[in-house]
Amino acid sequence: MNEQSSNSQGIHALFEQFGTNLKVDKDQPVFLEGESAEDVYLIKTGTVRISKDTESGKMLTLRITGNNTFIGETSIFCETIYHSVSANAIETTQLLVLPRTTLEKYLSDCSSLMMEWIQVMQMHSLKNETRFRDLLLHGKKGALLSTLIRLTNTYGIKQEDGSILIDYAMTNQELANFCATSREVVNRILNDLKKKDVLSLDKGMITIHDLQFLRTEVECDNCPLHICRID
Repeated sequence: MNEQSSNSQGIHALFEQFGTNLKVDKDQPVFLEGESAEDVYLIKTGTVRISKDTESGKMLTLRITGNNTFIGETSIFCETIYHSVSANAIETTQLLVLPRTTLEKYLSDCSSLMMEWIQVMQMHSLKNETRFRDLLLHGKKGALLSTLIRLTNTYGIKQEDGSILIDYAMTNQELANFCATSREVVNRILNDLKKKDVLSLDKGMITIHDLQFLRTEVECDNCPLHICRID
């Protein structure tokens, strides 16, 4: 269970009791940027990409999130009630849907639920803050290296030789989308890291051999593991 779900049991129960079921097929949108934000979603099973289109036409992937996480949450208590990001199912995904106005009412009527919601929003804010810090301070390379660190913390499996397998296949274009850069730039950086034996690649799977090198390059602040994640 991730940190978000462990801190929001009451809100999860609210979705279970009053939410309606929604199934979204692979590669289909849950909602699109600019659409009216009438609902909030709890992912029960599956994986969803949260992304934003840039002015230059590139896609910026903000997070990849899965079971027991909320999406569409930024519309709550907000005067601007349209989605500022898009959410697309990476695989067939089951969700619970609760109207925004219903959630606002329950949060307003129950201080403990409101506190849970504030904690969820704070978690999202801290995650975004660290991602944007790395992009602004260290550029495209820093954004990619920090993405690799977050992928390691989220999907990493320790191997017998001490290396860490990122148990989540991604194309170089998908990695590029996390950095708002091109696939060619990602190719070049990854090849340089391979030459330095920092990582190895095998059919879209990445194994990190020197995690400390990545941390040093981005001047890692040693954030808690529940913050330094891709979800």
